[in-house]
Amino acid sequence: MKIGSYPEQDVQFLLTLIDQFMEETTDEREKKIQSSKNYFEMLPVEKPPTDEYMMYFYQSLEKYKRKVAVAVGVCCARIFQNKGSAVVLASLVRGGTPLGILMKRYFNYRYQFDPVHYGVSILRGKGIDEAAISYILSKHDASSIQFVDGWTGKGAIKLELDEAIARFNKTHSVSISPDLAVVSDPGYCTEIFGTREDFIIPSACLNATVSGLLSRTLWNEQVIGKNEFHGVKYYEAFESIDVSNVFVEAIVNLFPEVQSEVDQVLNSDVDLTATWQGLAEIKQIQMEFGLPSINLAKPGIGETTRILLRRVPWKILVRELDHEDLAHIYLLAKEKGVPIEKYDQMTYLCCGLIKPLVQS
Repeated sequence: MKIGSYPEQDVQFLLTLIDQFMEETTDEREKKIQSSKNYFEMLPVEKPPTDEYMMYFYQSLEKYKRKVAVAVGVCCARIFQNKGSAVVLASLVRGGTPLGILMKRYFNYRYQFDPVHYGVSILRGKGIDEAAISYILSKHDASSIQFVDGWTGKGAIKLELDEAIARFNKTHSVSISPDLAVVSDPGYCTEIFGTREDFIIPSACLNATVSGLLSRTLWNEQVIGKNEFHGVKYYEAFESIDVSNVFVEAIVNLFPEVQSEVDQVLNSDVDLTATWQGLAEIKQIQMEFGLPSINLAKPGIGETTRILLRRVPWKILVRELDHEDLAHIYLLAKEKGVPIEKYDQMTYLCCGLIKPLVQS
């Protein structure tokens, strides 16, 4: 059964479609999350973006689509160097899926092969969807699997992926690599990336309406069976404002134009080492601002955008007050009444802090 608004040839989602599931308000979810309720058992209420914010999305798409196209090309080249054409893409739903589609399209354009692309769920605290991984293994070699995401923050999902795949490999006596390929790696968490610049990937600006009209994934035993894929909701009501394929096509159209830039980056001397310097910076921020959990700090422009859209932000730290890439951050912060504070001791452009609601 088709899931989501992407063409079936772009991605096959290994997810369970859930029709009836009660969404909870941001405040309700935040209280439960900070009271040790698993976030993956709940879904936030998703609202359509404002006209002003949609205008920003289109502006950012126009401004950064070339940068995204180059970074996708560089990332794909590094994957190709590792695996050749024996690649099966497994994008982490939902932020990773638009970028996984772009990678699939780029491989077809540049290397003349069309890798299979699956959308799979990973949930912090729950791990990778083992039913989905087992399904992929029933059809492909373990060595061909390449996990894909859009960007890194402090690396929480990379650590989750490492632990989950280690458990899966041990339990199933296989050797899947937990290597993660991302378009942007400002956290220095992976060795397969397009750039380490912290810039706004336009697909991070929106929720379902740029992600195939899908919700965040969830696992809740009330609606998901023991051997079923993780769950997802389809937002049919948003079909008229869906820009999922608009985002993809805008960048795919630039692939022929950016090839020389891709080659220039690949020929430059870039250190691919994953130093995890971003995580060290966030631990320092956690200490300075007295956060009871490191999970209340969300670094990088992509993660900061997401907490402004679906969490309860406390304040936003920015490296430079007047940086042009922060326009939408200021817009969202103004809408929610969230203060901005300069903090220049980080490599990230910004970092969102979630308000501690539960005192330890």
